[in-house]
Order: sequence, then structure tokens, then C-alpha cells
Amino acid sequence: MVNPPENSPFDPAQETLYQAWRQQKLQDYPKHLEELTVTIEDPLNLSKSEYAEIMQRLRKTNMVVYATAGIGDSDKNLVRSLADRFGLERLDRNRGADEDAISSLKVQPDAFRKGYIPYTTRPIAWHTDGYYNDLSHQILGMVLHCVKPASKGGANQLLDHEIAYLKLRDQNPAYIESLMHPEAMTIPANTVNGKELRPDRSGPVFRVLPGGQLHMRYTDRSRSIIWRDDPLTQEAVSVLKQLLRTDTPYHFEGKLQAGQGIICNNVLHTRSGFEDEAKGRLLFRARYYDRITDT
Repeated sequence: MVNPPENSPFDPAQETLYQAWRQQKLQDYPKHLEELTVTIEDPLNLSKSEYAEIMQRLRKTNMVVYATAGIGDSDKNLVRSLADRFGLERLDRNRGADEDAISSLKVQPDAFRKGYIPYTTRPIAWHTDGYYNDLSHQILGMVLHCVKPASKGGANQLLDHEIAYLKLRDQNPAYIESLMHPEAMTIPANTVNGKELRPDRSGPVFRVLPGGQLHMRYTDRSRSIIWRDDPLTQEAVSVLKQLLRTDTPYHFEGKLQAGQGIICNNVLHTRSGFEDEAKGRLLFRARYYDRITDT
């Protein structure tokens, strides 16, 4: 196990600190997606009250859904402005992103993107973004903005990764220890036509960041993934998968409409499959090496 910082509630050995954090975490935790939603008039110029409402939800659940009045909802400046307002600056320039490092999530049949599920109509299982990145380039914050939804399907499920940690630890603190192991989860190398585009990437599922926050790296994929060959790790993964697939008051589900979006600290999420008869579905996704900060 990678040792968390001293006096961290996320250290399995710190039961008193954990219980205090747990009580605070669950107190008045939202039970409906509407409680996570904040309506904003001008995303390029948030009011003090809008900012405060968004931050209140982010502190509690690591995520917020915003709903704009449709101002500039097809302009990437909206995404950049919101990200900047919440301390997100260092964009992940992944290979599927546009030249400005913000991805246009739409069905794209080109040879490269058609091999990646976000650019298809297929469903996406539970994951956190960038789980295949090296540990120095983990995705900590993200903005997902809907320009135009699919004609049918394309909904998201959301689960705060701190809740996933809490539920696992309540069942067995040893699960947390196993999932904090530096080789808990390995994503094999990505090789195309004999050329290695990315090497093997190993790392923990849960780790504590230098600032003391909990980060989660996870994918529910069943292929092209190697879990540590250890009985406790295998059991922990099985319990986690069951947790994700079991509806709880902490699971949120909804479909973003035009002008709506999500700001989050890379919480667990899914996307259902969809149909897009008009072929106009478009979402912007900006992924950052920063966590949201109160600016």
C-alpha cells in the first residue's frame, strides 16, 4: 500500500479520523440530481451567489450540474471560462482532443477516433477519466458541456468517488489497503500496427494527493486490464463492481440537455448508448491535471 499522509482520514489505520470525516460526508448529502443542479445566467460572468452555490455542491459531492440560459452554449470559451473560474488550468492534451486540447465528443468515423468508445454510439461503463495516464498526469478535474444531446439515449450515471471509498471501507478496511497498492490496476500497453502508443500503466485505484484529497483511478472494463494477482484485491474489485451496479441513494442519473454541463473532480461516471438520427450530438470535454479550487 502507498502510505497516505499522516493524520489522513483516508488512511485505513486512522479509524477515529475516518469516522469523523464519514459523519460529515454523509450529513445532508443530496439524494436527487436536482439538488446538484445550479442555474446560471451568464457562464462567462458568474454572480457571487451562483459561484457560492456551485462551490457548496462541489465541496460536498465533488460534482455539480449547471444549467445555462443557452448563452454561447456552442462556444468553447464557455468551457474555458468556467474551468478557469474554479482553478482548472492544466489541460490534458490527449490524442483524441481537438487542437485546443478540448475534445469534441461526437460520432467520428475517422480511423483513429472510431476505435475509441467516446466517439461512438456505444455505452461506456463505470470509469474515471484518464485511468490510463501515468500517475504524474492524472485527470483530477473535468468539465463536460452539452451543445446538443442525442435524439435518444446518452444519459450519464454519476457517483462521488469518496462515497465509493466510504462504502468499500465500511465493508472491509482491508479492501482499501489492497486498492491502494501501487500495482493494484495495470492498463496494458496500447499498440497499433506494431507501434507502441502508450506503455503499460500501473498504479493504485485509490490514493491520497499531496493536498490530502482522495483521488480514484478506475475502469470497469473487462478486457485489456490486469488486476493484481492477490485474493484480497480480486475480492475488493468484485465488491466495488457490485457497488457500482447496485442502485443507491448516492447514484445520480440524468441526460444533459443543450446548455447544461458537469463540473467535477473526476467522479465515477458512465454513459448509456444512444441513437442520433440527426447526427448532431455534440459535447465538449475538457480534462485537467488540476483539482477544483476555491478561487
